[in-house]
Amino acid sequence: MGAPAGPDPLDDGKFQDHCGIVGIAADTQVAPYIYYALQALQHRGQESAGIVTLDGRFEFRTHKGMGLVDQVFDPESIKRLRGLKGIGHTRYSTSAGSTEENAQPQVVMGQRGAIALAHNGNIPNTDHLREELQGKGWAFYTGNDTEVVVRLLANKLIKYGDKVEAIVETMKRLDGAYCFTLMIGEDLFAVRDPWGIKPLCAGRLGEHGHMVASESVALDVLGAEWLRDIEPGEVVRITKEGVETVAKLPAAKPARCFFEFVYFARPDSFMDGRLNQAVRERIGMILARESGIEADLVVPVPDSGRSHAQGYAVQSEIPYGEALMKNRYVHRTFIMPTQESRELNVRLKLNPVKHLLRGKRVILIDDSIVRGTTMRRIIRMLRDAGASEVHVRIGCPPIVAPCYLGIDMNTRDQLVAAHTDVEGVREHIGADSLAYLSHEGLYEALGFEESDLCTGCITGRYPVHVKDEALRPEASEASASLAKTSPRTV
Repeated sequence: MGAPAGPDPLDDGKFQDHCGIVGIAADTQVAPYIYYALQALQHRGQESAGIVTLDGRFEFRTHKGMGLVDQVFDPESIKRLRGLKGIGHTRYSTSAGSTEENAQPQVVMGQRGAIALAHNGNIPNTDHLREELQGKGWAFYTGNDTEVVVRLLANKLIKYGDKVEAIVETMKRLDGAYCFTLMIGEDLFAVRDPWGIKPLCAGRLGEHGHMVASESVALDVLGAEWLRDIEPGEVVRITKEGVETVAKLPAAKPARCFFEFVYFARPDSFMDGRLNQAVRERIGMILARESGIEADLVVPVPDSGRSHAQGYAVQSEIPYGEALMKNRYVHRTFIMPTQESRELNVRLKLNPVKHLLRGKRVILIDDSIVRGTTMRRIIRMLRDAGASEVHVRIGCPPIVAPCYLGIDMNTRDQLVAAHTDVEGVREHIGADSLAYLSHEGLYEALGFEESDLCTGCITGRYPVHVKDEALRPEASEASASLAKTSPRTV
């Protein structure tokens, strides 16, 4: 097994998403399909990967480890993962450390049999749940929220007996972002949280079976037919014959993560009725409309700013140029842990095309600014390459508050915009001008109302209860009522 790839050094100022998940039921061996689907979801997590399959009716087979998908698995490990049902996971840690014991899917043996669960998201109230369960004598082996969920589910199975009822009763205790693929005995299920914060879709795997995955690109790589998005609060059972709704527990208002559309998900993914590439191009066009400026060249920060920059160039009629070339074969540098090393990391990852930049007024486009450190280095690189002016345009409003729902950013001290205004950020990064997409422009580009989105990181108001943080107004009563809701079982 190779060493963990670690975070992208160019993204030391970027958000990282939590995970990607897959679940497949078929009339053929599913492990190879899950492997390729996880590779399509590799952008959602690069620290660990795992697959669990059901061999016959009773035995789970598990293989997981640290590193990228093709580092964790080889032909022999895939061959050993026999079974016609299975789930897969690729992880970026947010709730616990990047260690092998936190790799997923997580498997537990309960009184009612084995449970395997893979999780995308983050559930802030699991710390409270862990303390509650430890007070009852429960022991935990990891520090992640997924183990809390799977052990709570095992307990609900003992209490209620029925698998669907146990899942729904577990959902009622969870206050956060989650999509699950899970196997309980011989049954394969998938769950999307009541707010629909994280994406999940279903597809038909030709004549072989059916599947769910975090993004439609996992279906595309397998030649599967996209069927639909899993709805907020929906529980489905996946068999080779179909994807069946077995329960619904939706919140009064959805709260889709807007950043999935802006940055996290691949541009070729189709989510909640939107193609991300088209959304990001609209963002760029609105940016140009809101904050246009005279310039000679529109340049994206690869790869995150490319779609936005294409839209900006079309709207502004300023030429588009790939003036920053990305080296895709560098992960991180272990020597020289200094400021010099951090500068070297950026130069290893990006190289300016000097003949495109020399003497040009450049509009530099990216999806967001978090810390601002990488943006500052890129601007310096463009100036050193001969750019006469560098104007920065950002495809979302300023990030002013933490995310507690699946992103590795939960303190305000990481956020440059939380401590200063736009002019202060401009001075920090060294740009000639700086403009962000407006809130109204974001909602227009996405085609959603603000009340249909999770905007905690740009408003400081969250759709679920987070300790010491503000709850968005329309979410308070709805969030409190979920635990009392009787689910509509289909």
